[in-house]
Amino acid sequence: MRPSIIARSTIIALTLVMMGSSAASAASVEQGRRLAVVYCMKCHAIDKVSPSPLRIAPPFRSLHERYPVETLQEALAEGIVTGHPTMPEFRFDPDQISDFLTYLKSLE
Repeated sequence: MRPSIIARSTIIALTLVMMGSSAASAASVEQGRRLAVVYCMKCHAIDKVSPSPLRIAPPFRSLHERYPVETLQEALAEGIVTGHPTMPEFRFDPDQISDFLTYLKSLE
């Protein structure tokens, strides 16, 4: 095979992988947003502009300013428990955690 054919084939393959990854990432963000709507929207702002309905609940768009959102991974798996009684305890499965964190990162 000639080098130019190999180079073109490699470029095409990498482009397809990146397009697939981009589509998967967008689907992950959307699934994470759906989880936020179901479990969190009653108290937290889940978009880039709205205030949180519950004043003590930080908006998701600013969580990364307090700490790296990756640190939530263990808490989401084991059950988030906070110092205030109004936040329900819940657990996500590994795919949900990945989607939810991808969504949170998209708000940064």
